[in-house]
Amino acid sequence: MELPMSVLRLLRPVLPAAALLAFASPLQAQPASPASTVAPAVQALRRAMLNPEVNTLTFRSMDQIFTTRTVARGGPVRPLIYAERPLDFTYEFQGARYTPEQFLERTYTNALLVMKDGKVVSEIYRNGSTDKSRFMAWSMTKSLTSLLVGVAVSEGRIKSIDQPVVDYLPELKGGAYNGVSIRQVLQMRSGVDYEERYDFANPGIAARNHEGALVTNTVRFADAARTITRKHPPGAVFEYKTLDTAVLGWLLERVSGGSNVASYMAQRLWEPLGAEADGFFIMDGPPGVGREFTGAGFNATLRDYARVGQLVLNQGKVGDRQVVPAAWIAESTSPAAAEGPMGGYGYQWWTIPGSDAFNAIGLQGQFIYVDPPTRTVVVKLSYFPPGDETPSGESQAFFKAVSGWTPR
Repeated sequence: MELPMSVLRLLRPVLPAAALLAFASPLQAQPASPASTVAPAVQALRRAMLNPEVNTLTFRSMDQIFTTRTVARGGPVRPLIYAERPLDFTYEFQGARYTPEQFLERTYTNALLVMKDGKVVSEIYRNGSTDKSRFMAWSMTKSLTSLLVGVAVSEGRIKSIDQPVVDYLPELKGGAYNGVSIRQVLQMRSGVDYEERYDFANPGIAARNHEGALVTNTVRFADAARTITRKHPPGAVFEYKTLDTAVLGWLLERVSGGSNVASYMAQRLWEPLGAEADGFFIMDGPPGVGREFTGAGFNATLRDYARVGQLVLNQGKVGDRQVVPAAWIAESTSPAAAEGPMGGYGYQWWTIPGSDAFNAIGLQGQFIYVDPPTRTVVVKLSYFPPGDETPSGESQAFFKAVSGWTPR
């Protein structure tokens, strides 16, 4: 399916913190900010990590650029079943027809995995990546954060998502999150005034927060929620905000029983999933200070992202074990409001118009695509040039073709 340009413009900011960061100069530190302990060369690398000349490498090397926290695998690995087949179909985009081989280069693919009915039919690594590479999820992380919130609800750690988020995070009572429900945060309907705009020549709150939290590590990303002002009444308007997901991460940390998000994810998702490799979060500060960047900072292997997709396809089950409640999966992947031409948004998952399929989507071409009617999962990990919208539309056209394809 080719998405209209209006949809692509919506999906680009979906993607977190920084489409223009690669071209930014260092921002002036705020007077109250502490001095950064991050070496100037590392700060420069963090600002350049999205550049098209290097992002095919940096997107799978985040543990060399950031402080990280491990999401440890544990227990038996759940084996993937292989029934590999040639991708013997074509897809159409903008009036022309292409093969899957052409797709890989046209859409800047580092790695691709296709599953049909629970079996891996194709697994491709490119540009020096391997099955051991751990790729940055970018905003696919938001969908994983949503799964963890669903687990926390099922365990009674969160009593109801219709509770005010300040019931758990009283630190936010001084800002516009006061009066906002957890459900509204999940749906990106918090109404807070945090424009997901990264104009570093004329920086606003989002650009400054990204620089301070993720480049210089002088502030915590979610702390902007303490004093943020209101733009819309809670629940009234959908506006994509990475800050909303950072608040959800803080909430998970608070209800995790004295743990942290990475440990909670390891115990409640990564081990039950049967992951074959450790994942990790990039952090917004040094050990003992920083938090996991739950809005866009998770990293894992291609195969383990595919296991996540299969978990969601199977309504939260891994084998006979219900890891995430089926009702939560259904709610998360359904549009929170009437779905229009641009699709819809559930609890941190994107729905596709005119389809039962849905996506986790990350900056510059990271996708977990799930189509329940055809039992299809596709994971695509990419290195799009910053600001180039065309490959996203072409990727969706390819995914639709995969859904309609029957391996022989």
